[in-house]
Amino acid sequence: MILKDVIDSLDFNTRVRDIRVGMFHTAVLTRNCGLAASLPKDALKQSPPLVESPGFLLEITARELAEMAFSESILQAAIGVAGINSLIDIDESRCSELNASEIIAEKGRGKNVAIIGHFPFIPKTREIVRNLWVIEKNPKPGDYPEEKAKELIPEADVLAITGTAITNHTIEELLKLKNKNTYTIVLGDSAILSPVLFDYGVDAIAGTKVLDPDLALRCISQGANFRQVKGIRKLIMLKG
Repeated sequence: MILKDVIDSLDFNTRVRDIRVGMFHTAVLTRNCGLAASLPKDALKQSPPLVESPGFLLEITARELAEMAFSESILQAAIGVAGINSLIDIDESRCSELNASEIIAEKGRGKNVAIIGHFPFIPKTREIVRNLWVIEKNPKPGDYPEEKAKELIPEADVLAITGTAITNHTIEELLKLKNKNTYTIVLGDSAILSPVLFDYGVDAIAGTKVLDPDLALRCISQGANFRQVKGIRKLIMLKG
């Protein structure tokens, strides 16, 4: 299981210093600062309470916080994923400062591309690929509902999966649907920049490193969407 293997690889010799749950994004400060999408549309469909013991989470251990990622509560799982991202010491020697859209464009030009999640770069990507299938839990016009994943993913030459599939525990089922030669990238602030994902057939991880925790925490507390979060750097870690 991806989450279990990632958590087993972490160093928990630190304390939980801060947690911010914004409208769009969640941030956790332990040894580092980690981010994850809050997924408010999905969270609000669930029955309350959405988080156990709010106001007292700074009293739990770093491992207990990371293990919140296993929760069936979307908001609680988002806190856990942000916690995991805060505990990872990113190996920057394996990373490049690229946008996920650049990798998708390079690998997907003239080919079939499936993207799980709706991203701002989709219109430009559509212009250069043979077929673009956007599969969404909350589909917009032109998107495909999540039920189409079983039909479309096996036909994809390139598969891009939102990191929120880690939060909602669908990532392993999605990865099982792809062909072994499909180039696969996990992307977004919920994406975990850990080489553990490469053991599950992922070729690239496009995630985020927080450079200025105070600034990032402040932005998230004040309702920033991802493009408005400052003090961060986008990184891509490649397999091999």
